[in-house]
Amino acid sequence: MANLKTSRAGHRYARRGFLQQSATAVGAVFAGPLLLPSSVLALAGQVAPSNRIAVGLIGLGRQAVYANLPAFLHAPDAQVVAVCDVDAWRLEQGRKKVEDYYASQQDSGKFKGCATYRDFRELLARKDIDAVMISTPDHWHVPMAVAAVKAGKDVCCEKPLTRSIAEGRILSDWVKREKRVFRTDSEFRSLSDFRRACELVRNGRIGKLHTIRTGVPATDEALPAQSEMPVPKELDYDLWLGPAPQAPYHEKRVHPSHGFGRPGWMRVRDYCDGLILNWGTHLNDIAQWGNNTDRTGPVDVEGRGQYPPQDGLWNVLLRFEVEHRYANGVRLFYKSGQPYIRFEGSEGWVHVTYGKAIEAHPESILQFKPGPNDVRLPAKNEKRDFLDAIKTRGDTMADAEVGHRTASVCHLGHIAIQVGKKLQWDPDAERFVGNDEANQHLHTKPLRAPWRVQG
Repeated sequence: MANLKTSRAGHRYARRGFLQQSATAVGAVFAGPLLLPSSVLALAGQVAPSNRIAVGLIGLGRQAVYANLPAFLHAPDAQVVAVCDVDAWRLEQGRKKVEDYYASQQDSGKFKGCATYRDFRELLARKDIDAVMISTPDHWHVPMAVAAVKAGKDVCCEKPLTRSIAEGRILSDWVKREKRVFRTDSEFRSLSDFRRACELVRNGRIGKLHTIRTGVPATDEALPAQSEMPVPKELDYDLWLGPAPQAPYHEKRVHPSHGFGRPGWMRVRDYCDGLILNWGTHLNDIAQWGNNTDRTGPVDVEGRGQYPPQDGLWNVLLRFEVEHRYANGVRLFYKSGQPYIRFEGSEGWVHVTYGKAIEAHPESILQFKPGPNDVRLPAKNEKRDFLDAIKTRGDTMADAEVGHRTASVCHLGHIAIQVGKKLQWDPDAERFVGNDEANQHLHTKPLRAPWRVQG
């Protein structure tokens, strides 16, 4: 197993060292020869292979295979050079998708050159990899992301970014310390109607904003405790658990074998907080953006919710209602039901339900187009945003601090439900005021060694 280097590596956008590796070294890493003709991965005459961003994907589940991997494969200025998963079947599917795609871009119809790893630390130890896409279960996000930035990689990480508010502060501080590019991988800022709604609000088209309402899908999914199953031979279950508590294997705890169906881990609180975080970090990110508070947070919170029996296997929060209040007087009402956002102001409202067209009252609000002196929010695909920032060394639309603050809004609601009291929050100190019980919830359960993340 490779040792993870913790010093910050310099940016390697021009990867001449990688392309100059000897044939012997290449043969030791790849099953076949590494073919990098000038035409591969893009139309002839576009980005030279030596100037493409070398990307490694960590986690090859449903989201990676259907959304994240294709986005990087189709980017002419990026090249997927390595994939990693603790499930050997998924790992092989990922490798095949990479090499089949790149082969289709060559006249020969052949390509070999995607390295495979079961242990993410071995991928991070490769000096030729510029950036990683983390698409793992939620409990792995921060340990892997911190390890990646320490290894000198730029990071795109699936949402919800964190399992706790303290985790988010640690991650944000490490990204800043190591001067890495970071993208919280929610696509909602790239969806035109959500961006447009925020522009209308930020430009005062609904008057003075006073209320935001957000919703996420509700669920009645619960599952009683299950008998232990044999661990599939292709799965390194101990590494899958990683920082989470030891637990008996069951397919409904992890993910479907030899498939990409919706995984069970999304309903288990040792790995995920359920829809209050999973979908909430989409819609509440837009709330934070529209309210221009995406680097701070609310000042008080209260909520109530319903859990399934906690001795069951699937035990995440099912239904909930939460109310936040910001220092500017805006109130955020957040509940389960359907995914939407609604901004209400002194002169009108604007509303977007996911999958439907934007609405407003009065309708004339929708005729507004930002002028040169108005707020114009960036219109860019989230993967393009990440790759462009790697090249410019600038900020992404949703960096680690933004992703942490968005997740914190959801965590605050979840904590208020668990404590059962209205809570005062200091967004600068990131502590509850006068409530030690609530502050105990700021930290993730103790992580199993060696996965403890230090600030």
